[in-house]
Amino acid sequence: MENIIQFVYICSAALFILSLKWMSEVKTSRWGNWAGSAGMALAIVATLLKPDIHGYLWIAIGIVIGASIGTPMAVLMPMTAVPQRTALSHAFGALAAGLVGTTEYFLKASQLSLPQLVVLSIEVFLGFLTFTGSLLAFGKLQEIIPTRPILYPGRNYVSFSVFAFCLLLSAYMIFQAGYHPLLFISLIIFSLLFGILLVLPIGGADMPTVISILNAYAGLSSSFMGFLLNNKLLIIAGALDGSSGLILSIQMCKAMNRSFTNVLFGGMGQVIDVVDPSRDGKVVKSLSPKEASILFEAAKKVVIVPGYGMAAAQAQHVVKELTDVLENKSIDVKFAIHPVAGRMPGHMNVLLAEADVPYDKLVEMEEINPLFPETDVVLVVGANDITNPAARKNPGSPLYGMPILDVDKAKQILFIKRSMSTGFAGIDNDLFYSPKTIMLFGDAKKVLNDLVVSINSQ
Repeated sequence: MENIIQFVYICSAALFILSLKWMSEVKTSRWGNWAGSAGMALAIVATLLKPDIHGYLWIAIGIVIGASIGTPMAVLMPMTAVPQRTALSHAFGALAAGLVGTTEYFLKASQLSLPQLVVLSIEVFLGFLTFTGSLLAFGKLQEIIPTRPILYPGRNYVSFSVFAFCLLLSAYMIFQAGYHPLLFISLIIFSLLFGILLVLPIGGADMPTVISILNAYAGLSSSFMGFLLNNKLLIIAGALDGSSGLILSIQMCKAMNRSFTNVLFGGMGQVIDVVDPSRDGKVVKSLSPKEASILFEAAKKVVIVPGYGMAAAQAQHVVKELTDVLENKSIDVKFAIHPVAGRMPGHMNVLLAEADVPYDKLVEMEEINPLFPETDVVLVVGANDITNPAARKNPGSPLYGMPILDVDKAKQILFIKRSMSTGFAGIDNDLFYSPKTIMLFGDAKKVLNDLVVSINSQ
């Protein structure tokens, strides 16, 4: 039976690897999802077949409770809330790892070797800091708490002090082997606190990177749990999760021209007052969708820039309808995809794929930016921070240095937005005041619907 279980574990690990491989391409992403799900199902079944597993009634109760929470989250939660759901998944997974480590300590503290105590300390620290960090990320994404960074004097010193205290607690418990329940509980409390301190000062524009790095922490915590439980599959699966999250974070920081320390401890997205358009001679031009539809009559090349405004309005299907209408008029339509558009990596890709937008129409930032000067009309659907020219032109802006879509270089810009409020990073967008920009105020879905009707009637 043990040989069979190990063989199934190997099959599960292979499926996890194939899952990551297949999910790297849109054409095979469905296979990637199925492979990951099948690998997890096999792993659970194989684990339940272990002869040292007891208390199946409690396991069944746990499965029922988990399924009753997870199923509605998967079925009922809209695509716009995928980032929040991802943050909650990280929180639940990290909490599970932390609780397993806690149980192991209180049951076997005196029997654990020095290497096991090292692994357990790291697992508990990563698990619990990821739990509170992910919950805080969920709160910011859901806008339950302020999306802008919460800053206070000396915050880096406070964070590093809490981190150092966690290290000291872990070191004492490791080298003074024995049962230290109060110290262990203190480690849990300060790990939870460190997770809060880690995410609290991070601004909205950096939130996608925060989600990916929290994913890495959760994976590493699971991997260390595998070492503690001598479970090879957990080691492999956790290492895959942790390394992929880390690689993604590095790639995103590179795409945003930011370092890890800037993302984790910087002041990105300071609270800045919204600039009144009537001040300093700034003028905002606004038209109705019917009036703006005239701009497409002479257009040959159109680029659509999707952002969180499209996601919030669930307007991806109307965007696809608009694309079809424009292509029927022999207009070349492309989509400009910024690596951190939306609230999580690949957010726009997922939404547009749901609307059956062909993948070859989605063009990454490096490839689409040289095409903007020859683009007749750019239609921005609620993408604020990733189109802000201040990132290139204003050294005093918190966005300065972040690569953006060069929308301002197009011949004409239509910007769909509910109001003149700032984006998720809390920064006013200079693009609103460009003489080439026309604002279309209103719900993105309704504005796009009106545009489709008006263009069709021409």
